[in-house]
Amino acid sequence: MRSLEELMNVQDPVWPTLHEYFVTSGATIFPTSPEQGQRALWQLQMPADTLLGAIALNTGGIVADNGWFRLYGGGSDYLPSVAWVNGFSDDSPQTAPPGALHVGHDALGGRFAIDGGALGVQPGEICYFGLDTLQWEGLDAGHNQFISALVQGQLGGMFENLRWPGWEAEVATLAPNQGLSIYPPLWADEGKEISESSRGIVPIEELLTITGRN
Repeated sequence: MRSLEELMNVQDPVWPTLHEYFVTSGATIFPTSPEQGQRALWQLQMPADTLLGAIALNTGGIVADNGWFRLYGGGSDYLPSVAWVNGFSDDSPQTAPPGALHVGHDALGGRFAIDGGALGVQPGEICYFGLDTLQWEGLDAGHNQFISALVQGQLGGMFENLRWPGWEAEVATLAPNQGLSIYPPLWADEGKEISESSRGIVPIEELLTITGRN
């Protein structure tokens, strides 16, 4: 277990560069309090020179790509903390890597997590659990590659089958705690053509409950 001072006092913190990338990409960065950010960093046990640690310490969460992607940070009024989402204790940090570390979700309630061995993909790989397949699938990338592709706008192709003409304007109107419920359901044969489905705004928790944590 590393102390908060060890986690924060690193030679090359990545946040200044990462912050610039997010701002340039048009992402929204929610603030977090120093206390929340530091607690999330300590609970996560990731130093500030990693992307995971930098996002936890310096943000209350991030919304990117017209609101499609939502990343967990230190917690705010808009998004929960990465520690809370993963069920970490308030009183003690992680002493071993979790079987799956949930790092974000999308506007349809799909979840993003790093496989720690419990998802059956590949340890260290970013995986996606979507309402179209109802199973975890690897994205052939680690967390750093995932964030890099996100800020460069390179993830759209992976989710092309889940998007429809005009999705940008529709998703951009959502609050961070809202998502879009699709009917017929995406996993049903009748729901494969999302452009022909009906869409309704619901609390994101309703959708995340369906996809669960594992």
